[in-house]
Amino acid sequence: MADPARPWHLYLLLCRNGAWYAGITNDLDARFRAHANGTGARYTRANPPVRLLASRAYPDRAAASRAEWQIKRLPKERKLAFLQADSADAVPGNADAATA
Repeated sequence: MADPARPWHLYLLLCRNGAWYAGITNDLDARFRAHANGTGARYTRANPPVRLLASRAYPDRAAASRAEWQIKRLPKERKLAFLQADSADAVPGNADAATA
């Protein structure tokens, strides 16, 4: 059973082919290692990660999943801004949110 005190993270990886991959996990270091070792997602097996671009903690899996759904709908140039913005600014479609 997962540790209830451990937050979930939405993360963004830079892959070897230049693409960005978004996912969620409750153990960021272990998940990055899994992607790098080819045991993570199918996409990162074919396109291994080069580095972690950004991440953001969420209180539970449901919140992280909602954020993942939101970030995957954004154009590439807004994804980093989404993860780096304050929580209030991170809502897609927010006219006040900073865009890259």
